[in-house]
Amino acid sequence: MAIAVLTDVVKRYEGKLTVDHVNMTIEEGEIFGLLGPNGAGKSTTISMICGLLKIDGGDIVIDGLPVTSKSLEVKKRIGLVPQELALYDTMTAADNVTFFGRLYGLRGKLLKERVEEALAFTGLSDRAKEKPSTFSGGMKRRLNIACAIMHRPKLIIMDEPTVGIDPQSRNHILESVKELNRLGSTIIYTSHYMEEVAAICDRVAIMDKGHIIACGTEKELRERVAKEEKIIIKAANITPELVQELTLHPRIRRVEAKDEVVELYLPSSQGELQDILFIFAKHKGVIGSLNIEEPDLETLFLNLTGRTLRD
Repeated sequence: MAIAVLTDVVKRYEGKLTVDHVNMTIEEGEIFGLLGPNGAGKSTTISMICGLLKIDGGDIVIDGLPVTSKSLEVKKRIGLVPQELALYDTMTAADNVTFFGRLYGLRGKLLKERVEEALAFTGLSDRAKEKPSTFSGGMKRRLNIACAIMHRPKLIIMDEPTVGIDPQSRNHILESVKELNRLGSTIIYTSHYMEEVAAICDRVAIMDKGHIIACGTEKELRERVAKEEKIIIKAANITPELVQELTLHPRIRRVEAKDEVVELYLPSSQGELQDILFIFAKHKGVIGSLNIEEPDLETLFLNLTGRTLRD
């Protein structure tokens, strides 16, 4: 059963299409990744799903309810972890979570229980009486999550929740996402970190310039580029002439050279390695290492857009 359905969704800013007829279905119980570089339209799409931004065209339905006419009921079903921290530095961690709980209509004993539950889940019980101004960046992100999940939403949306935090906090958040999903929540997880999405998501949509350019499981997406391999060569004396001859090779689709590393993209390395080694020897390039990589989501994105996720 689908918990979120987007049909031909459009958003314009100053006449420019920032979300361009997006169609997307998120099934109940899955972790759905929305992958793309900064400016791809991910946050705008999330804001429309939550009812924070007006939809200029198309329809969004959450748990059977249209966002446009039933926004209040929709918001009760959603927990949003925004990209920008939404915390009050003058209030304690517990008071922050309590404040958001009251916005969702929780009161009395139930409110107190949910605050304690959310702080415990995010590992902040021992800091409940402290203010966020004393927290590290990772702890603030975890408190942001506590505020978003305390009303036990059916759909949790995490918009770039690991931006600018340390590796330990990042791992804690990724494990929390998997646990929330195990407990029954559907997750929409946006990122421009391919490795995060690949690690936790059941399906992935890749977004660029307001469009969904690919969608499926990681295996399905990888199959789209299965016919292309990437060869990474670390070498000394990489001359412009060497790079030029590699570029002119009829079977090599793309050559990227930087410092002492050359990356080659070609349909298959079988039968071409001898040519590549000959070209290096001819131009006195000294190979230190050579690795052949299987295609990944980064390769797919590069093939579809001509740029990397972090461009």
